Amino acid sequence: MSYNAITKSIFLPDGREITIETGKLAKQADGSVVVKMGNTMLLAAVVSNQDAREGVDFLPLSVDYQEKFASSGKIPGGFLRREARLSDYEILVSRLVDRVLRPLFPQDYHSETQMTINLISADTDIMPDALAALAASAAIAVSDIPFNGPISEVRVARIDGKLVINPSVTDLQRADIELMVGASMDSVVMVEGEMSEVSEAEMLEAIQYAHEAIKVQCQAQLDLAEAVGKTEKRTYSHETHDEELRQKVYAATYDKAYEVAKRGRANKSERSEGFKAVRDEFIESLGEDHNYDLGLIKTYYHDVEKEAVRNMILSDRTRLDGRQLDEIRPIWSEVNYLPATHGSAVFTRGETQSLTTVTLGTKLDEQMIDSAMVSGTNKFLLHYNFPAFSTGEVRPNRGPGRREVGHGNLALRALKKVLPSEDQNPYTIRIVSDILESNGSSSMATVCAGSLALMDAGVPIKAPVSGIAMGLITDEQTGKFAVLSDILGDEDHLGDMDFKVTGTEKGITACQMDIKVKGLSYDILSQALQQANAGRLHILKEMSKTLSAPNADYKPHTPRSFNIVVDKEFIGAIIGPGGKVIQQIQKDTGATIIIEEKNEKGHVNIFASNQESMDQAVNKIKGIAAQPEMGEVYIGKVKSIQPYGAFVEFMPGKDGLLHISEIKHGRLETMDGVLEIGEEIKVKLVDVDKKTGKFKLSRKAILPKPGEEVAQ
Repeated sequence: MSYNAITKSIFLPDGREITIETGKLAKQADGSVVVKMGNTMLLAAVVSNQDAREGVDFLPLSVDYQEKFASSGKIPGGFLRREARLSDYEILVSRLVDRVLRPLFPQDYHSETQMTINLISADTDIMPDALAALAASAAIAVSDIPFNGPISEVRVARIDGKLVINPSVTDLQRADIELMVGASMDSVVMVEGEMSEVSEAEMLEAIQYAHEAIKVQCQAQLDLAEAVGKTEKRTYSHETHDEELRQKVYAATYDKAYEVAKRGRANKSERSEGFKAVRDEFIESLGEDHNYDLGLIKTYYHDVEKEAVRNMILSDRTRLDGRQLDEIRPIWSEVNYLPATHGSAVFTRGETQSLTTVTLGTKLDEQMIDSAMVSGTNKFLLHYNFPAFSTGEVRPNRGPGRREVGHGNLALRALKKVLPSEDQNPYTIRIVSDILESNGSSSMATVCAGSLALMDAGVPIKAPVSGIAMGLITDEQTGKFAVLSDILGDEDHLGDMDFKVTGTEKGITACQMDIKVKGLSYDILSQALQQANAGRLHILKEMSKTLSAPNADYKPHTPRSFNIVVDKEFIGAIIGPGGKVIQQIQKDTGATIIIEEKNEKGHVNIFASNQESMDQAVNKIKGIAAQPEMGEVYIGKVKSIQPYGAFVEFMPGKDGLLHISEIKHGRLETMDGVLEIGEEIKVKLVDVDKKTGKFKLSRKAILPKPGEEVAQ
């Protein structure tokens, strides 16, 4: 059997090639493609049911990205030795694809749809996540599934001052801007990334550069769909409407909903009750015997509420809680709230609150990473928890979901840029943010609380970091728009944009943007960034009232650390045969000692719960690793006695010969009764044999001569 595979090529600005192939693999899916760049290959397959389930009024879309271990010639760890649940990294890539696909499906399309993307061949220097959305969109393009695309995603990075699309892993290590940008031909839909305190204009330039590359990839998908013959999409009817009822709901509730929105109540529950009362009043007015569909009434009223809120903001230039468009909610914060932790902070902004802790651990606490592409360790962790009570709901605790993983990753990227270098920070750092109240921007509250908690713990961060979530309301017909600073949950839900920006006084460290409308202009985006800058600086000023710089020292109960760099040859002496030496030092001092070989040197990390324990361990390590100095006087211990002298351990692991003629002034005929094994004596290092490296010691050299003794 022969396969008539169809292939299209895409060339990046620097000439590297990406190919899209269809018609060869996974032909029973509605659409499938293989995207290849170098040795990296992704298989994307999409299936969407013909009909929607009864009662479903949304798009049940699932996106799963998974890296097969075989793709890089590896066997999974664990007892089962097979791929298990998605890792946090795979969840983050799945979210990146989901967030750019979901807004482009028709709003009235409700069939259950599953997108599966597998890494089937890996190139260690080509990052597959930058190709995942291209593969997903191409699979839809060669299917009959309705979609207002195509879309694609690229990674854009600034390396040595130059913008690069989908850079290699090696080059990316030098980048000061790294963004993932998702877009269609005419509109940017999603942005996420991290930066080294760059300006808003620099970030905007990178987004525009990425969009130009994405347009080329979208055109290639259109060409592929035409070559396959899939330009016509399936017909569907997933919604039944009653236009008479829609008009009836609008006429009876719009003005009342507008008045509720205009009241400017700061409390979320009061606003919710006000909107609900308008809906309930309308339903009661219909009488008990009405035949209207309650589900449709709720749908139409939701549309009314959304339109009323948006029109109120655009016309009155005020917010649901009474704020001005660029006004930040009241802020209060506190550090050292939990005295037994290594660092803690409470950050509250309006009705959003985060209680965040910092824990400083040893190298033994590092996170092990074992994936198809990467094996290693991670010494900075940030975990974000969103319990049901934070929004006054009852919900079973099933562990962190995709949203929690995504929000935690954004906060981690925001704070990672200001952490001290590895040489300055020997600790494994874990930040945990527990959201206690939530009404918008909880991930940004995590950034602010995390920054304060790090400073409370005494971690020498480069600068405090704050975060803000920006919103947008637009009207295509009138051209009116409103950029909202520090958005509420309702403004996020009913608005056109959720744009989170974090940074220091100097510049941006991370961002995450999701846009729900087509054709957002760069002028509006620029205004949003400038307004975010002002809000971010305001929040930093409020945070500085609580704590403006890291504490000068760690908390008394924080494990102390000390680093010693020794020559490579001493690593074995410190460890000892079978680890006996290092184990004995840890037993005697109570310290934890970890040794790594890096750059032909031994890096010794010592962790202790108190200074006395630390000093003892440091002295013992220094004693082993110290180099003997000619002419230096040492306190040594007699290890053995021979007829011709004694062997004295003058430094840990270093013995020297104290010849019988060097013990005292005057001649000794025998060693009997002169010294005892275990006796401590002062000796001077007088010579080292160049051929054998053996040490020669003298006690006589530091004793006064007989004549000097009488004079004294």
